[in-house]
Amino acid sequence: MSIISGAATYLRTVRSAFGRIVVPGRSADTSDGSPAEGHLESPKEGFRPDVEGLRAVAVGAVLLYHAGVPFAPGGYVGVDVFFVISGYLITGLLLKELEKTGTIVLARFYSRRAKRLLPMTVVVLGAVVLVVGMWPRFDPVRMDEVSLGVVASGLYVMNWLLAARATDYFAAGLQASPIQHFWTLAVEEQFYLLWPALLLAAAWWSRRAGWSLRPALAAAFAAVTIASLTYSVYSTQLQAGAAYFSTLTRGWELALGGLLALVPNSRLGRQPGWVAFALGWAGLGAIAFATFRFNDGTLFPGYAALVPTLGTAAIIAAGFGSTTTSAGAVSLLTLGPVRHVGRISYSWYLWHWPPLVFAATLWGKLSPLEGTAVLAISYVPAVVTNLLIEKPFLYSKTLTRYPRKALALGAACTISSVALGLGLFVLTPTVPEAPESQVAGAAALQNGHSLQKSAKAVNPDPREAETKENRPQMYADGCHLNPPETEVPECIYGNPSSKTTVVLFGDSHAMQWFPALNELAKEHNWRLVGLTKAACPPAEVHIYNASLRRAHYECDEWRKRMLARIVQEENPSLIVTSSLPTYRPKEDGKRLPQDASEEAMVEGYAATLKKLRDTGAPVSLIEDVPHPNKNIPECVSRSLQHLERCSTPRSKALDYPKVNTRVAEAVEGVSLIDPTPVACTEKKCPAVIGDVLVYRNGAHLTATYVRTLTPWLGERLPEPARSARPVDE
Repeated sequence: MSIISGAATYLRTVRSAFGRIVVPGRSADTSDGSPAEGHLESPKEGFRPDVEGLRAVAVGAVLLYHAGVPFAPGGYVGVDVFFVISGYLITGLLLKELEKTGTIVLARFYSRRAKRLLPMTVVVLGAVVLVVGMWPRFDPVRMDEVSLGVVASGLYVMNWLLAARATDYFAAGLQASPIQHFWTLAVEEQFYLLWPALLLAAAWWSRRAGWSLRPALAAAFAAVTIASLTYSVYSTQLQAGAAYFSTLTRGWELALGGLLALVPNSRLGRQPGWVAFALGWAGLGAIAFATFRFNDGTLFPGYAALVPTLGTAAIIAAGFGSTTTSAGAVSLLTLGPVRHVGRISYSWYLWHWPPLVFAATLWGKLSPLEGTAVLAISYVPAVVTNLLIEKPFLYSKTLTRYPRKALALGAACTISSVALGLGLFVLTPTVPEAPESQVAGAAALQNGHSLQKSAKAVNPDPREAETKENRPQMYADGCHLNPPETEVPECIYGNPSSKTTVVLFGDSHAMQWFPALNELAKEHNWRLVGLTKAACPPAEVHIYNASLRRAHYECDEWRKRMLARIVQEENPSLIVTSSLPTYRPKEDGKRLPQDASEEAMVEGYAATLKKLRDTGAPVSLIEDVPHPNKNIPECVSRSLQHLERCSTPRSKALDYPKVNTRVAEAVEGVSLIDPTPVACTEKKCPAVIGDVLVYRNGAHLTATYVRTLTPWLGERLPEPARSARPVDE
């Protein structure tokens, strides 16, 4: 742990070696608009106290949102405010140099970014690693997730990691990471990497074409803005969860700031006072509207991001025609306390999120009051590190005079951040994995054994339970569709030429039974067809998808097509289906209450099962498995010698609507299979049975445990009907 505990000491030593401090407000560097900036200057007019105050609005909105206060459900738009400010100020900085010298010294530009951003990054990451590594509350599963996040944050690719998580249905249930807020910095760093090259390319082209510089840059920026905004709208409509974190969907926000920087300050300064007054209040009103009226269900970024971004641009423009003594909105931003928050906003942004995650780990879900109290406490390290880390590096004369030293500092910080993540991974306790051939699994429970209290090793390793290798084969083959997908491959297993076709149809709670059905297909020479889709019930209902942040239209299309395929093409001999029973269907654009949802699910599922019965094949409906009340892989990874801590009371585990049971009773020819006896004892539902981890990803059975259920399932499935016609080969 020496590298972790020594991070802050190391940076202070480096700071001393790199030299004395430039007095704040002097021309050490002009500033960019990321949360990293403590003092802001406009491209030509010097320090902008109103923009410093605007950063306070941005970070304040984010903090209120993360505290969970009910009146700011759209506070996440503070990030968009930061992006516009950053694009405006960075472009102004580069434009000034380009017009003055005809080029951009990239080494100097990147050295400024390094000394502003990276020292604070490594300190906060080091603190997080120290807490996670030493606190027993963080089990090996969560430690793995944090270590990966630290590496991604150190390399400034955290946004792409979160985007990948958002598109992976089975990764969506992972708990919040204490460093996931680094995704915003990743977007900005990627912008910093590409933006100077775009300016240089546009400048080169303008000289070749005989254009003036600013019109050429305006054309380039406009192209980026239009392309990125168009993609943002498209991607947000398709899959809002992934779009939220993408640099491609956010780039236009930074480019919008860049376009504003191209407008001569003299022109903006000539605007009448009433125009500046109107722009300022309209801009502040737009940000306030988005903060107070948007929520987690808003399709974002997409079109909706225009509200806070255009509002930010309006405020920046208003600042050229206003004075701090006016009654405009700009005057509010220049108040001392507001500017103070803006000055420490980078430090506070970095420090605010880890304590929230740690507090929730200790006490459970936080109330808005508790969240606000935690954020108030995070103000202390924000102020301290702003004074001891951020400012000293920001105003170092030596780092300003010698860009190579600043670049060396940046490289050292990046290497240290990656080393912190790798170090945490190495220090994470291992969980012994038992060979699958040596575990009993369900047989242990069926033989009347009592609740397993400890294990020397389990299968699968809880740290690996969520990997693709430990999911049913259908997932790896692309046969279990994610929410936005509708195109299905053939997905045929067992003997493709067999005349006995068994169809598995449903959502992920149906797909979890594939390992046992696949074994039975091999044993009985069946042709097994897997047709499943994540978060899509087989019941004929319309649902809202949280990851897509919209109605799940693809589910309706997929269900219709699969029913047609089963009825018209597959000629099934047996149909096996199952579904999560807790969906909340929508009617007239609104989600139904729980009681009405259950009735709608029963009615919709009955309609589906009647169509399946029209094929003449028997239909076997598997009741959903008991639902654990905790994250089982995490609990088992830290409680291998106390497995009773990870079990769930049977009454709680079965406390969900019995939609499957009710439907099986209502539709003639549908048989019900109840897995409760092979998942629970009389009073408890264990986390480990016969040295096999029972659950993964919430209430999904592990593939290993389902394979041990093969004989049990085979005894309960009805005899497949004889095929009425041969299967096409």
